[in-house]
Amino acid sequence: IWAGSDPLDAPLQRLQMVKGWVDDNGESHEQVTDIACSDGLQVDTQTGRCPDNGASVDLNTCRFSEGSGARELKTIWRDPDFQPNQSAFYYVRALMNPTCRWSTYDAIRLGRAPDPRVPATIRERAWTSPIWYGRSDHSSRFAE
Repeated sequence: IWAGSDPLDAPLQRLQMVKGWVDDNGESHEQVTDIACSDGLQVDTQTGRCPDNGASVDLNTCRFSEGSGARELKTIWRDPDFQPNQSAFYYVRALMNPTCRWSTYDAIRLGRAPDPRVPATIRERAWTSPIWYGRSDHSSRFAE
């Protein structure tokens, strides 16, 4: 898995794997796990999350902090809970360091304080198309 950031925008903070499946009772499930962290940080094995990399945004100028994040993140990942008889989908999300929300940019241009009812920053993300895995009742036929 390999993701690169826009060179004119904030760096990447983490990559996440999103897995969805339906259990034997017909209940749907979704699990989100961080799989790559920026700044040499490692995924916490207990929480499945990257630690905070300290990235910040100056709310007076909307400049994001330099030195935190990565221009690209890459990793090799295997589903530790993979079950060959269970249909599932997988997709990857790439999350950037925080940046100003559009309403914060507007407030700065207008010389006003940002609206306190909405977050001043956001974390932009990109995601892949899903990969669908489904067992095939004909799979043994192809092994011959």
